Formats: sequence, structure tokens, C-alpha cells
Amino acid sequence: MDFPPPICVTYRTFYTVYADRLPEIRQIGSGVLASDAIRQTQSDILADMTDAVETAILPRGFSPMLGWSHYQVLMGVENPNERLFYEIEAEKEGWEVKHLERQIHTLLFARLLKSRDKAGLIKLASEGQVLQTAADAIRNPYILDFLGLPEADALHESSLESAIIHNLQSFLLELGKGFAFVGRQKRLQFDADYFYVDLVFYNCILKCYLLIDLKIGELSHQDVGQMDSYVRMFDDKYLITGDNPTIGLILCAKKNETIARYSVLNENRQIFASKYMLYLPSEDELRREIEKERKLIEASLAENGD
Repeated sequence: MDFPPPICVTYRTFYTVYADRLPEIRQIGSGVLASDAIRQTQSDILADMTDAVETAILPRGFSPMLGWSHYQVLMGVENPNERLFYEIEAEKEGWEVKHLERQIHTLLFARLLKSRDKAGLIKLASEGQVLQTAADAIRNPYILDFLGLPEADALHESSLESAIIHNLQSFLLELGKGFAFVGRQKRLQFDADYFYVDLVFYNCILKCYLLIDLKIGELSHQDVGQMDSYVRMFDDKYLITGDNPTIGLILCAKKNETIARYSVLNENRQIFASKYMLYLPSEDELRREIEKERKLIEASLAENGD
């Protein structure tokens, strides 16, 4: 049986981690003590961005919105700027301790880095996630272990869709900030033909719709072309004054990097493909997925001259 560390050790760790903070503690929540700290680092993922993630950020006080249990969890994040990102997001989004633990375990900070330069990294660490473009709202991969579905060839897209609807609150948390559920199997009519979008959401920050197409297998050219058509039809029929262009997201079991590079995904800033994982991966598995995504985006930016 594991026991929590002695209180004196916890307080000593707290002093060491937050020694540079302003002496300003407006409120310390009670909460239940975490059973163990999350000792996790993303140094391998950020190895080529050391200067950025280690750049000092001005000291600050402690959030009145976070309790002692939150700070116990945050103490386990080794990189100070990564730790500050989670603190800011937990405060802004009202995360419970369990959700904060999940976001750290699933390397949310690294999943949001994507093609950000060093200035972008510092902004992410000092301000949290700020949605300004469609790409800011997209993650890769999406961790859907809460659906309780097996990794099996017999799994159907309808089963995946139903599981998401049944666990909608958890899916919205994984999807990210600002999203509201609109509907499932949204019908689009083109002449005498009918098409159905698996899931539709609206982002209240970006003021745009998000269409999600679920794919059990590997990403194909047909999937990309279909989503491109969905987005065009949706923009034509449903957007009203004040809405921004619709985002299309293909959630697939396996992301084909060649198709992602040599298709409209490489040019269109509103259509994306991301891999979903139906289990909680190890840090090493996540690191590999994140590195693949970063290289793909960097190659795309280089080709397009961005």
C-alpha cells in the first residue's frame, strides 16, 4: 500500500518549488490530499526548445481559485513554465484536481505546442491556451480512454459515436475550451443527395462550427475530400452574420502522414486530421505521436513558405 509523503516533506517541496513566488496567498483550499505527486517531465519532447521552456517568467502570487490539493499536483511537474501553464489553465477553466491530473498525465502542454516558435512557447506558458485561429483549437492525438471501448477491428464508427455522446462531458473536456455540443448525424443536402456529419460542435470563442467525422481505420484521400465537401456545404447553408468559417476535423484511428502532407490538409487552414487513442498511452507513446505531428506541421509550413 502506498502512503502519501510526510507533511513536512510536502511543505519542504512546496517551498522549494515556489520559492520565487510573491508572498501573496489569498486563499488555500482544503480539499483531499493527493495520494501521490505526479512526477513527470516533457524534457525529451522539448529538448530542442530548452531556451524557451526555461526562460524565466515574472513571479506571481497564488491563485485564490486553486486549493492546496491543486498545488500538490502542480508540484510534481518539473519544468517551471510547463507547471505555470497548468496552473493558469486550471484557474481559468475551473479544473477539478482529477482533471488537472489527467491533463498532466496526457501531456496537454506538449500536445498544444505543435508548430509554435520559442515566442509562442513562452506565450503558452505565461498566458495559457489562447484561441485565435482554428489550429489553436486542434490537438493531436486525442485521448479517449474514458469511452471504455476496446481497440478492436470489429469496432464500428456508430459505436464510437454513441460512446462519445454517452460520455459527452468528458469528450468536451478533451476537445478543449469553448466548445458546445450542437448535434449528431447532421444532415446536409446537395441537390438530391443527402450527407450526414457525425458530430457538430460550436466554439464560442472562435465563433465557428466544428464538424467531426469519425473513422475507425486509417485516414484516406476520400476522407479528406469528403470533409472538404462537408465544410463547404455547411458554410454555404448554415453560417449567419458573425460566424467565422467552419472547422473540419477527421478523427481517425491512424493518421496517414503521406496523405496529410499531400492533400488539402496541407493547404487548408480549416481542415485537420488527428489520431484518437482509446487507451491511456505511456509518456513514450505520446512523445512519439507528438514528435510526428510537429515534424509534419513543420514540413507543411516550410513547403508553403510560412
